[in-house]
Amino acid sequence: MNFLQSWPEPIVRVQSLSESGIRKIPDRFIKPPSDRPFNITDTKTTSINVPLIDLENLNSPNEFVRKETIDGISNACREWGFFQVANHGVSHELMKKTRAVWHEFFQLSLEEKQKFANSPVTYEGYGSRIGTEVGAKLDWCDYFFLHYLPEALRDENKWPRLPISCRKLVLEYGQELVKLSKRLTTILSIGLGLNEDYIHQSFGGNNETSACLRANFYPKCPQPDLTHGLSPHSDPGGITLLLPDTDIPGLQIRHRNNWLTVNPIPNAFIVNIGDQVQVLSNAIYKSVEHRVIVNSKKERLSLAFFYNPGGDKLIRPAHQLVTKDCPALYSPMTFNEYRSFIRTKGLTGKCQIESLKSPR
Repeated sequence: MNFLQSWPEPIVRVQSLSESGIRKIPDRFIKPPSDRPFNITDTKTTSINVPLIDLENLNSPNEFVRKETIDGISNACREWGFFQVANHGVSHELMKKTRAVWHEFFQLSLEEKQKFANSPVTYEGYGSRIGTEVGAKLDWCDYFFLHYLPEALRDENKWPRLPISCRKLVLEYGQELVKLSKRLTTILSIGLGLNEDYIHQSFGGNNETSACLRANFYPKCPQPDLTHGLSPHSDPGGITLLLPDTDIPGLQIRHRNNWLTVNPIPNAFIVNIGDQVQVLSNAIYKSVEHRVIVNSKKERLSLAFFYNPGGDKLIRPAHQLVTKDCPALYSPMTFNEYRSFIRTKGLTGKCQIESLKSPR
């Protein structure tokens, strides 16, 4: 894959724009009228709670309760592509500290944060844009992106040096989310009628599965009706575990052609299915388009943990889910090939996964 070594245009930090006191956002951030989150011609927006699953029920001595919990997750993946999990085993104190340390990072001086400025080669580090198209419309978001797995890609020297506790907390947080992600892939496999380790092994098992973390910072925006924190997209990988800001909702999902605002539950993770699991399930599980809105009153921070196949793992529909009446909907493709394909084509949202249905 050939990527630019540096950004094609000067990088503008969104937080700096916000803190400068501007009353109008620059044209680069203004979305076309049809794409604006509060455009009167847009599909209606409603606040909802996606299915909430209590993972503690999986430890119940009652077989019916355990089955009901697995079925609840499976049904959520088929109908919504999203669900929330409570009693997931990750320390609430660790979640609180990890969120706090990233908030501290974004409050550091620009000079300190710039020491970790990223490039489009790997996106690792402190960034403010995705994609290298000259003149592209930008999102109202700064972020920090890092690799966690496989260990060969993990470089803690590329993680923030300040606050002092950041690297230690990220390492511990990552360990816990890898455990939770593996547990969730087991449940997803069982829900499809597959061997419980099917998705985990398809991702590459303990040695080749990949994982990364993106800390998203959404500064206050003087014109939130004209832009997005993140534009509509589906996640290209396996599953995503989001630790949201519970003070002000910002995540919206597309459900039956309506944009619905997700109300996060305190101390719960929002989980969503990525494109690779939709392929593995032969479209039984849905990778759903989603976006992030911003607001003028309060900044927001969220942590997205992406649990993905290894880059060289060939992903295809599970043969147990392919029948004469339900043939394979997708051609085999490695995760690296898929990412390269959607970048080259400039595909987003539904167009990403739907593109795999066409011969290439």
